Amino acid sequence: MNVLALLPTHDFDPTEIAVPWQQLEAAGHVVTVATPNGQVAQVDAIVLTGKRLGIWAPFLRADANGVAAFERFVVSRAYLAPLSYDNVIPEQFGALLLPGGHAPGMRTCLGSRGAQEITASFFDRNAPVGAICHGTVLAARSISKKSGKSVLYGRKTTSLTAMQEMTAYALTRAWLGDYYRTYPISVEAEVTAVLADTRDFTAGPLSLRRDRPDRLDLGFVVRDGNYVSARWPGDAHRFASTFIDILK
Repeated sequence: MNVLALLPTHDFDPTEIAVPWQQLEAAGHVVTVATPNGQVAQVDAIVLTGKRLGIWAPFLRADANGVAAFERFVVSRAYLAPLSYDNVIPEQFGALLLPGGHAPGMRTCLGSRGAQEITASFFDRNAPVGAICHGTVLAARSISKKSGKSVLYGRKTTSLTAMQEMTAYALTRAWLGDYYRTYPISVEAEVTAVLADTRDFTAGPLSLRRDRPDRLDLGFVVRDGNYVSARWPGDAHRFASTFIDILK
């Protein structure tokens, strides 16, 4: 299946795109990346390397699995030859992947009307969609042409939780400022605001451990039909595995 992945101009999370890309390609699917201007997206180097994260780097930076997947991703055709949002024809793709990232550059994707219209088109035809972390913000902001409401209205979902977001912010704000606050409102608050019922949001268990290929149980996802959501890079392997199950 042809899978479309939407990235910003810069500041995307390395794990949240590279791990799903790696698993999708291994399963025989073809991933095409699109960016706002059709230029190669630039990764969030702080999360990738851990530099400037201080003593919290072991918890907040990409782990070995994420880094290894990213090193393969950045030499792939998917990464090096992106489409622009304006040149995307959604009907040419069978599924949509919405990775996340929290640094300011993510706003070029999350706030893009083009990205929102692309996302809504996949939901409106009930095509498989996977959203992780801030990718759920893009989904929340995408308005269905059928209902006139957010595509998440009436669906069950998770997202980066307010506790996760505010903890990372509190631990690093002394030297990184608002780096972990993409917007004044938290991801969880923005996502839950568009749901039909706040009980449709599930935060999942508290976890400081990241999942890995042989420990998918450490990750957490919420699946609702052809839509799957996850919270943070620590859920990436289970998220990718569940997304692939939907594609079957």
